[in-house]
Amino acid sequence: MKRVAIGLLGSKLDSGFDARRWDGWRPSVSLFQHEELLFDRFELLAERQFDGLQERVAEDVRLVSPETTVVKHFVDFGRDPWDLATVYGALHDWARGYDFDPEKEEYWIHITTGTHIAQISLFLLVEAGFLPGKLVQTSPRTSGRVTDPKGRYAVIDLDLSKYDALSTRFAKDVAETTDFLKSGIATRSAGFNRLIDRIEQVALRSQAPVLLTGPTGAGKSHLARRIFELRKQRGGMRGSFVEINCATLTGDTAASALFGHVRGSFTGAQKDRPGLLREADGGLLFLDEIGELGLDEQARLLRALEDKTFLPVGADKPVTSDFQLIAGTNRDLREAVASGRFREDLLARIHLWTFSLPSLGQRREDIAPNLDFELERFSRTHGRQASFNKEARQAFLKFAEAPDTPWSGNFRDLNAAVTRMATLAPRGRIRIEEVEEEIGRLRESWQRPGSTATVVESADLGGLVEEELDPFDRVQLAHVVAVCRRSRSLSEAGRELFAVSRTKRAVTNDADRLKKYLAKFELDFERCRG
Repeated sequence: MKRVAIGLLGSKLDSGFDARRWDGWRPSVSLFQHEELLFDRFELLAERQFDGLQERVAEDVRLVSPETTVVKHFVDFGRDPWDLATVYGALHDWARGYDFDPEKEEYWIHITTGTHIAQISLFLLVEAGFLPGKLVQTSPRTSGRVTDPKGRYAVIDLDLSKYDALSTRFAKDVAETTDFLKSGIATRSAGFNRLIDRIEQVALRSQAPVLLTGPTGAGKSHLARRIFELRKQRGGMRGSFVEINCATLTGDTAASALFGHVRGSFTGAQKDRPGLLREADGGLLFLDEIGELGLDEQARLLRALEDKTFLPVGADKPVTSDFQLIAGTNRDLREAVASGRFREDLLARIHLWTFSLPSLGQRREDIAPNLDFELERFSRTHGRQASFNKEARQAFLKFAEAPDTPWSGNFRDLNAAVTRMATLAPRGRIRIEEVEEEIGRLRESWQRPGSTATVVESADLGGLVEEELDPFDRVQLAHVVAVCRRSRSLSEAGRELFAVSRTKRAVTNDADRLKKYLAKFELDFERCRG
């Protein structure tokens, strides 16, 4: 493996321009004067005002170690090089932007130069895994009054677990993003990108209710919070983000939780309660699974949306609250209206802006960038770096992007998978062993109760076809029927089923391909749905 040194320029210890500089000990140069310690490359970091000294040190390193390539970098520590947050942030940003390759290179982090704050920051970055290397320190060696310019070096192996809290506090990833609502994820799905662009336009230009539909785990709650943060930063929203899953609001407590109550209005009401709608005054209220809300609460909510007023439970005077509503659901509210479980006038009120979030299975081209996002989120949350080796990443993506991988829990499954692999990986380096174990765990979690077959194999054809089918055809057809049942249109089902092959075609007609396949078994899309 190649050996790479990474170090800061010492503005005082590395100084010297005339010939006498060779008589003293200079830490950045001395690291390369040990015959048994050969480096292929030296990444030399410096503040821009020391560019002259940086070039001199680089030239001297090339003289004492001609086989070492010196690469110069500039970092900005701001006005106060003793401010931990600023220094750590600058070094953290540099580390996140550097293309490390631990499979082919070994990294040595030189911590002798720079301020104590800079040295502490390097300690924390190594411990957190953002600098995937070992620590090395150089020091002078004197005999009498004579200083050996080569000095000595020592590899440091310390347990820095006590610094975890401090590392977590400052190791916040500064996302370089052009699309706020996507959390900086470089999504590749053209349809999803268009959807997010439209949501961003609506979020900044309208205060009308927004309805987010899509399967559980598609990211409705996360997107609602990002819309709030966008409105707060750029639209001047002054209130808070208030979130509730309506499926948890049952019985007599539902109205109280949403609209509040006055003291003594019912048994147990020992003091006034403002309710979630008042807490969201001036802010954003996210009602997830709004289809689970009772009809009485729906009527109260409709008035609150139209008049900005409502009656708390037991009150005789209305209160006001000016909030924006985002509702989420994984149900077809039109069917709920038809069956009498949802008010038609409320649906009309919240249906002005409706956006349907696709499942993870419908965005398989976005699995790779979302995988990177989940790794970064793990690093931020846990304060230590996590990554795949090349073989492990290829194996996981081959499984994750396969058309027959169901991802029934959508992004929740992906987040859980990354968390488990990163937690179990030695020093945060996910290997093929962790990937294979996780694939087995996911497949087991997707099995139907009482079945020893996979999810695809256990899909029910429900008497749609005659029993005389080869097992091969039955398994394939069962999966196709399952996709049709959860899709809203023939085209949507076709996009999911032909997610890989469609990218290799100049002209895609997923609906026609799927229609012809079903016709082989005397089926059509509506019959599969029915």
